[in-house]
Order: sequence, then structure tokens, then C-alpha cells
Amino acid sequence: MGDPSVALPGGADPAARRRELRRAHAAFTRDGRVEDPVRAVIARSWRRCARARLSPECAPGVELAEAELRPYREEHPLARVMPLFRDLVGAFAAHGAHLLAVCDARGSLLWVEGEPGTLRRAEGLGFVPGARWAEAAMGTNAPGTAVATGEPVQVFGAEHFSRRVHPWTCAAAPVRDPRTGRVLGAVDITGDDGLAHPHSLAFVQAVARAAEAQLTLLEPGLPAAGDCLAALGRDEALLVTAGRRVRLGRRHSEIMALLAHHPEGLSGEELTIALYEDESVSPVTLRAEISRLRAVLGPSAPLSRPYRTAGALDADFTALTRQLAGGAVSAALHHYPGPLLPASTAPGIVRLRRRIEEHARAAVMARADAGLLTDWVCSPWGADDPEAWRALAAALPPERRPAALARVRALDRELGARPDPRARRRATYPQPARP
Repeated sequence: MGDPSVALPGGADPAARRRELRRAHAAFTRDGRVEDPVRAVIARSWRRCARARLSPECAPGVELAEAELRPYREEHPLARVMPLFRDLVGAFAAHGAHLLAVCDARGSLLWVEGEPGTLRRAEGLGFVPGARWAEAAMGTNAPGTAVATGEPVQVFGAEHFSRRVHPWTCAAAPVRDPRTGRVLGAVDITGDDGLAHPHSLAFVQAVARAAEAQLTLLEPGLPAAGDCLAALGRDEALLVTAGRRVRLGRRHSEIMALLAHHPEGLSGEELTIALYEDESVSPVTLRAEISRLRAVLGPSAPLSRPYRTAGALDADFTALTRQLAGGAVSAALHHYPGPLLPASTAPGIVRLRRRIEEHARAAVMARADAGLLTDWVCSPWGADDPEAWRALAAALPPERRPAALARVRALDRELGARPDPRARRRATYPQPARP
């Protein structure tokens, strides 16, 4: 059936689909029955609207008057990426008689721009800056539903809960804070039936990803103040401490990465087990390494009993996992230069490296976004992952699938039929000895 977030499958007749959806909408608003061809994402939204006791005749209200709206949106984080939105969407919207809209996390419209005739029609609908189009206020609609669910969505015709919006089609994607993963708002394209195509949703998702990447550049994942550790994609970590940049040796890199991951501290026995494949290593060996590390770092060196960092220590891999946990997948991958200390064979690092990579891979696969999947399979750590290539083929439009499917077939021949990609990745990096 294709992507369930897309309003129309390829080749569907928009006029026929509109008629079917109007009948389904009437059935739902009459007795709560969800009939074909209502998609699951729309059915869930309609049920939320029913629980909120929204009327299908609901109309938007303007909550932010011009005097309040101007300073509010000037201070809003998405103001920094409005030039990017205009560059990427402006010409597309003007050419297709569509609108670019941006809302905040509450579903209040901050900017609505586009072709003048379409703008006039939208004003009659109440689709104007300052109006609240949250799902809880206006029912199912792309910007409101995108911020409500945190997922991109396309809404076609009578999929809108409010009857007054039935002539319109819209596609929106949430934009997240790259540091925290919090939804900042959504970018939306609104217009006529011409938007009822899978490419429209893919396009607005790509725009949201570009905005998150731009925000990442404006506010890097590692904090400017305080100690921080960069250990992704490098065999020797870089520690920024007390205004100094210290390149650590491999063993010291492992120690600091493990302590950054365990801010509560580790006992000498725990740290020894995490560092050394040889379980017979004497505690004296660890104490000697810590002593050498103290000579390098001075006051910033780890403390003892338990071993722990001298102060707060952030790390690029902890920032990455926070972003992934918050759903800011594109922002996380934007500054993912590679696996954690890839040459390390320390058992604790190997486990942590595998966990981070599997978390990142699972997030990319779950998002099912063609752009993110392309970035993943074009990376050294994703190039030989047949399941990721299959997911990419499924996410691409039909005319772009052959190359991805050819890569799947080549990997199947090389690795055997439907190999376990995790097994392949376990072979990619050195593993700890097992007892």
C-alpha cells in the first residue's frame, strides 16, 4: 500500500478519492465508524478529535494579534531557519500556487506565505498568521497533527476533520531542537490536489531535515562551556577542558569515554573489567594508567573511590543518544562522524559502541525517511547493511528503486540470503574476547 503517511498512492484518482473520503467522513461524524479508504494515521487523529468533542464545523481562532505575533515569532527558534524555508519552499509554492506555513509547537501559525491568490483563499479559511491550527482546536490537519504526533503527515481533502478544510491538501513535518529533541514546530505546504503525491511529503520532510541540520550548525551538539569529549569516529578522543584541547592516547580515550558514560563513577574492579580483555590484569596496571592520565590532565583528571570525572563532562556520543531518544534523528546523524572509538577492543567500549550504533540504526529504520536512509547506506557503517538498503528501496518512489534493489541483490549474493545485518556489523569492528 505504500507509505501510510502519504495521502494518495501513486496513480490514484484524486476526484474519486475525494468522494470516497467524504462518504467515510460523513459515516464517522454520524456514528463513529471508520470505513475504507481512511488511513490508520487519519483514523487515529479522527478518534482524538472525537474524544476532544470537536465539531466537524469547527473554525480557527486568531490567538496572536499582530502586536503580539511580531515579537513572539522574532524570538522563536524557527525564525533562524525562515530564510532556509523560503529558499527551499518559496519558489515551489509560488510556482504551484501553494503556501508555505510554519507553526510553533502549539500549532499556532507564525508565518503563512505564498502565491497571492492562494493567500486570499486561505485568509477566508482562517489559515493566517496568529491563528491556532492545533489538532485539539481545528481537528485533523497537517501542521497541527504533525506537532501533535511528532511525525510527518499528509492530509488530503475530507481527511481533514473540519469540513471547511475539505477543498485543501497539506503536507507537514515537525522540526525538532537538535540539542534536546523537543518539537519546535512544523513546516507545512498547503494547496490543492497537486500536493496529493508522495513527493510532496518527501519534500517537506527533506526541508525539515535541512532546518534541523542548520540549527545544529548554529548550536553545535557539544557545549561551548565546560568539559567535553569528542570520541565518535576517531581512535583517539579529543578532550576540551579548562580552555585546552587535549588529544588523548587510546587507553586514556577509553577511560574518559567510560567515565563520561558513567557519571556516577566506577569502582576499580568495574573499570578494569570494562577496559581489559585479559581478566587477569592486575589492579596495579589500571592505577598506573590513571596516574599517567593525571599527569596529562592535571586538575581535570579523574578522581578516585570511585573513579569518576572531576566535574561535569559531556560527550558527543551522549549528545547523540539524547537527540535520538528525543526523536531528532536527522540532527543526530548530521554530526555522527562514525562509531565510538572504532579501533578499541576494550569490552566496555565495544558494548557501548554497538549499543549506540544499533540505537542510531533503529531510529533511521523506524523513521523510514528516504533522505535519512540514503545518508545511512552511503556511510561506511551502513554501506553493507542489506536491511537498510531494502528499507531505502521501499521509501523511494518507484522510478528510483532499481539502484537500491540492485545493491540489495549484490549484498545477498555476497553475504548469503537475508543475512543478519547485526552479525555483519559485529564482524566489522574488533570484539572482546569471550570467556
